[in-house]
Amino acid sequence: MQFENPQDFLEESKGGFSFDHCVRNAHLQQRGLYAPKAMKTGTTICGVIYSGGVVLGADTRATAGSIVADKNCEKIHFITDYIWCCGAGTAADTENTTAMISSQLELLRLQHGGREPRVVTAMTRLKHFLFKYQGHISAALVLGGVDSTGSYLYTIHPHGSVDQLPYATMGSGSLCAMAIFEAGYKDDMTEEEAIALVTAAISSGVENDLGSGSNVDVCVIRKNATERPVVQRSVAQPAGHLARLHNGYNFPKGTTHIISDTFVPRAKKATSLGVKTEKVEETMGDE
Repeated sequence: MQFENPQDFLEESKGGFSFDHCVRNAHLQQRGLYAPKAMKTGTTICGVIYSGGVVLGADTRATAGSIVADKNCEKIHFITDYIWCCGAGTAADTENTTAMISSQLELLRLQHGGREPRVVTAMTRLKHFLFKYQGHISAALVLGGVDSTGSYLYTIHPHGSVDQLPYATMGSGSLCAMAIFEAGYKDDMTEEEAIALVTAAISSGVENDLGSGSNVDVCVIRKNATERPVVQRSVAQPAGHLARLHNGYNFPKGTTHIISDTFVPRAKKATSLGVKTEKVEETMGDE
């Protein structure tokens, strides 16, 4: 359709927001059809910058609602040899998003003669991809790495917003981990101090958040390293003391109060209450 006058085009298109879907959704809710709700996820991930690089940490529990689906899953994902990423949210979203950006950065490295991509490049591609989907991709990321300009740590939210911080936490247990960071962080920490702080932060999330659990994974990304970083699996097991004792429990007599020591059959009890019951033959024997 052709418009000779721009004013005619503006009057035809009207512009602004369309509330047609709001009316439709309200009509569907009146008929008892509600929009599906997102499933709650749980995780504790964090990272900290120290004098020689970056340390990332994550728990290993994967949940499906109130069910523990996996006790030892990997939440620290490979991007490049010197850039790694912790993921919270939907497992499929975090794994596929980080794998896609990893492949793009590998192609970028080959295009530039083998020069390693910078951490800000990975952050930019991740935030642009997530912003495009307006938060419908459930991937909350803690991105850490080193390059020729220094050490960097970013948090990337599902909607595409980014924070650059010296220490960061994300996930349902992030408040517990942040409390440990705020109490124990200091500038220019050694590698041992950074690993201990990250381990304590993840352990706090494991012990205080139901969506986090099992073990603590740690990845140390060092400056000027000649070898590719390796994710250290199960460096700590904060919930180990909660496991059942191998020798069983030995509670002293009288620990539980005894209400009654007599047994009344169900049929006799029902008859005394005036309830009609069908006669059922009961047999007892050794199993």
